[in-house]
Amino acid sequence: MSKQSLPVLDSGCCAPLVAELIDESEAAELARVFKALGDPIRLRLLSLIGAHEGGRRAGAGVCVCELTGAFEVTAPTISHHLKTLREAGLVGSERRGTWVYYWIVPATLKQLTGALALPDLLPDAPPEAAPRAAAPSSR
Repeated sequence: MSKQSLPVLDSGCCAPLVAELIDESEAAELARVFKALGDPIRLRLLSLIGAHEGGRRAGAGVCVCELTGAFEVTAPTISHHLKTLREAGLVGSERRGTWVYYWIVPATLKQLTGALALPDLLPDAPPEAAPRAAAPSSR
C-alpha cells in the first residue's frame, strides 16, 4: 500500500446537498473532489481505471503503463492527473518496482453519489423549470 496518507472524504454517509445544509468544511471537501473531476483527462482516467477489472479492487490495480497509451499527452502529464485524483481520494495507488498501480476508492465515489442524490420527498420540477435542449437548426 502507499505510505502516503490520502485525504479522503469523511467515511460517514453524506446527506444529499438538497436535503440539508452542509457546513463550510464539508463544502470545501466536496468541492476539492469535484474540482479533481472537473477535467476531461481525469474523468477518462477514472473511467479507465474503473472499467479495468484490477481497477475495482484495492491492492490489485491498473498499471500506469496501461493508462498512458489512451491519451495524446505526455506520461508526466498523466502522472500529474493521477496525483490529483489520488490526492482527492478518488483513486488509491501502490508502487511495485518501477511501476505504480491505481484502483478506484469506492467510499469516495459513494459519498459523491450520496451528496448528489435527490431525496424521495423532493417534487419533480415543473416542465418550464427544466433545462431546454437546443432546437435543431432548420437550415
